[in-house]
Amino acid sequence: MLHLRIMAPGAMTDAVLSALESDEAVTGLAVFRGAAIRPPGDVITAQVAREAANDVVDKLRILKVHQEGSIEIEQVATWMSRSGFDAELRAPGSSADSVVWAEVTQRSYDETELNWTFLSFLTLATVIASIAIITDSQILTVGAMVLGPEFGPIAALGVALVRRRFVLLQLAIRTLVLGFLAAIAVTIALTLIGRGLGWVTLDDVIGPRPGTAFIYTPDKWSFIVAVVAGAAGVLSMTSSKSVGLAGVFISVTTVPAAGNIALGVAFGNGSTIWGSVAQLLLNVAGMALAGWATLAIQQSVWSRISVRRARHLAAPRRML
Repeated sequence: MLHLRIMAPGAMTDAVLSALESDEAVTGLAVFRGAAIRPPGDVITAQVAREAANDVVDKLRILKVHQEGSIEIEQVATWMSRSGFDAELRAPGSSADSVVWAEVTQRSYDETELNWTFLSFLTLATVIASIAIITDSQILTVGAMVLGPEFGPIAALGVALVRRRFVLLQLAIRTLVLGFLAAIAVTIALTLIGRGLGWVTLDDVIGPRPGTAFIYTPDKWSFIVAVVAGAAGVLSMTSSKSVGLAGVFISVTTVPAAGNIALGVAFGNGSTIWGSVAQLLLNVAGMALAGWATLAIQQSVWSRISVRRARHLAAPRRML
């Protein structure tokens, strides 16, 4: 169940109420006239079955509520309501499977912002990855994978393509490119300092590394794992039961590959650089492709459900 809070000018309130009252997936409808100060108007609240959220939001967007006022959607963790239970039963599909596109799109914009926090986490993860490679530590490699925040903008690539949000696409590409360049640059600088102090040697970079050799030796399995992980990550991001993201993070080698690129540049080892670049691009491409395909399938399925809902809601009117 989702909680809907709408702020709208008084002139739009009746139209908003009519749109909400006509949908059988809406319950707990209330209006507070004159309660809104900025912008001035009314506050309308309602509960809506998650499965029908996209249809309800589309109705409000047609009325241009989001331009004149605001639409807020919140997940209700615990609720007890017979009318709400009946509303969920009437809504087709499963709540856990439903995709609330407004929620997914908002999250994508949030996670593609190139800010200090994103750069810090990606840089720290890349530094840890480089240390993991030097020490041939699988535990540190996993830690770097979990710490890396890069899946957000990678998933946003698929959201942007499916929802035709090309500004989001540009933001995601910019964040990934600049983020990895900054993280690699800082790691190169630290590696050069370590090299000067004698803490890191060329043998540490090109010597036998059975525990972390997979980082710079991409193969078909690297792409397959990236595709499976990308699909699982998008499902976790769009579902009401968001589980499995940690498994996605430790399945792909984007951050470790970036750390190995930094080591290769610091020591001028071309084979290390290009093998890691191939691994990085292969993983990003696999996850982005899987994310796009998963979202496209979900959009197709829920579009058909929305069409059936519209026919069902219109049927009583035709009988009258």
